[in-house]
Amino acid sequence: MSNALVPELAVSDWQTSRRFYCQTIGFSCLYERPEEGFSYLALDAAELMIDQIDLGRTFDDGHAPEGRPFGRGLNLQIRVPAIRPLLAALEAAGWPLLLPPEDRWYRRDDGALGNRQFVVADPDGYLLRFYEDLGWRKI
Repeated sequence: MSNALVPELAVSDWQTSRRFYCQTIGFSCLYERPEEGFSYLALDAAELMIDQIDLGRTFDDGHAPEGRPFGRGLNLQIRVPAIRPLLAALEAAGWPLLLPPEDRWYRRDDGALGNRQFVVADPDGYLLRFYEDLGWRKI
């Protein structure tokens, strides 16, 4: 729990989201407050929080999601040592991918950073872009 930025996702059903993140993807629950529908999760160095809407404190005033998919316009990039185990777990669970695995190189200065990546949506439609680092190469 040392990241400077940890997103908190407002979810429609905390238990469903927790099962997806922990049992399917492999996140660990560092701590939780079931009475608030809240969990603090980690996968390697990545951390995120899930919080059920209308259970405990909810940031509203027009900021709570109105309908699925939640988080429109946002995807969370999550670095993992390898994407293959996640792909196997998602396939075993019958969970569809939004973007199949690909190798993608992104220009940075006079080189390119490589990602082996895929995109999946969580139960509320938040987009998760898991990637493994392919390194850097000169263009």
